[in-house]
Parts: sequence; structure tokens; C-alpha cells
Amino acid sequence: MTTEVTTTDLRAFTENWLDWYRAQEARLADPHGFLAITGLHWLDDRPQRFPDAPGAWHTGRDGVVVTLDAGEELVVDGTPVRGEHRFGVLPERGGVDAVWGDAVIEVARRGGNDIVRPRHPDAPLRTAFTGTPAYAPDPRWVVTGRYLPFGTPRPTTVGAAAWGLEHVYHAPGRIEFELHGRQLSLTAFPGRGAGRLMVLFTDATSGVTTYAANRVLALEPPAADGTVVLDFNRAANLSCAYTDLATCPLPPAENRLPVAIEAGQKTPRERGGS
Repeated sequence: MTTEVTTTDLRAFTENWLDWYRAQEARLADPHGFLAITGLHWLDDRPQRFPDAPGAWHTGRDGVVVTLDAGEELVVDGTPVRGEHRFGVLPERGGVDAVWGDAVIEVARRGGNDIVRPRHPDAPLRTAFTGTPAYAPDPRWVVTGRYLPFGTPRPTTVGAAAWGLEHVYHAPGRIEFELHGRQLSLTAFPGRGAGRLMVLFTDATSGVTTYAANRVLALEPPAADGTVVLDFNRAANLSCAYTDLATCPLPPAENRLPVAIEAGQKTPRERGGS
């Protein structure tokens, strides 16, 4: 059902949304945020040098290794390192940030592959950023649904923005809800923080006014009776909406909603949005 918001609450509702929107923009445009990425480098067992990072990089059974030349230095966990440094085996969707001057060299694992993804504050995409278009917040897009946990989490393989890459999530359940008279459901993935969920989805606005590949909605933990609030005003773009140097997951097939969610962030200007 749709959550009712009184006129007296509307100003607070809008101000809360603006706080969320500004925080999204600040993370994106951080000096070392996704707009600062200058390269997406895939590692293998051959040492490789890259124009936007120091050292020669390779990976193997024992994880990622960088060999720094004389005069080159990285700072890892606050400690300067020179010569050979072993990052070890990284967990899937995990990573380490190594500092190089005013840049950060992200060393990460995505879809079973080790990558190096430098982030430079003076990257043109970041310095030219003017903000993300979005729909005006509207309480009619706040919906109360019901979370239905699976007996055991279901391994769910989805595609990625990077060609040929796949991500595997262990979906803990699905969410059923009604929107504008339509009965709908979304498979949920684990979110950031204990009990939190996220849903990746597309809808009838995708490729029209919103980014074609995906949007994401972060959810608070469901209540004890399974109720969960979906505020589609907070449907956010992932990093792949702005840059091709991203490995974002795509929604599972069942999360392609047959309705127009005219709420949340729109197609970025960097992709031709207005």
C-alpha cells in the first residue's frame, strides 16, 4: 500500500529527500569517488604497467602483487611501501585503497577478476560534473511491501556493466508490493549493514528518462512482521550510469518492472540526460 503523508509533513519529507540526494552527489563527486576513475585495468599473471598508476602489477594464486621502481611509493593502510608489495588474495567485492600522491589506487576483486582502478581528483569527468537530474520527490512513490525470506539464500547470477563479467549474489528473499493497482515483486540482495537489503531494478522509464541498465534502491531491515518500506524517490544510479570504467551488476530478469517508476534519479547528463 502507499504511505500517506500529510501536508504538514510534506516539507520535512522533501527536506529529508534533499539530504539523501546531496549525500549521494557528495559520495559520487568525492575527490576519490567514481567520477575520479581514470582506468579499469584487468590483471593476469603477466606484469603490466599502467599510465595512471605506479609499478608493475600482476596476480595469481597468491593474490595481487605490485613491483615499484626506484623512486615509486604507495601508502597502504598508512604505511609507505616500496619495491615489491603483496596485497594477498582479495575477497569478492572487496578491495584495498593505496594512496599515490593525491590519487588513490583501488585494488579490488570483481566477478572473480582482480582489477586496478586508479582515482585521480583531476579526472575530467569529475571536474566537469554539474549534478544528477532527478524527479521531484513525491510521497505517492513511498510504498509499504512485505518481505518474504527464502528458506535458504538463493545464489543468483546476474550480468554486469563490464562485458563478459558476472556477479553472484545470495538473495535472501523477495519483496511483494502493490503500486498503482499492480501487484509486483522484487528479488532482494543483501545491503550494506546487518539486515539491510537492496534491490536492483529497471522499469518502463529505463532508457527513456532514467538510466537504461539499472537503478538501485537501498532498504532498511524489514520489521518483525515482514513489512518493509520502498521509497522509490531514493532510486539511485550506480556508477556505471556515469562511467564505462565500472563493473556494476545488472538486475535479475524478474526485477524488470512493467510499470513506470517516475521517481528517483534520472539519466545523468554525462549519458545525455537533461
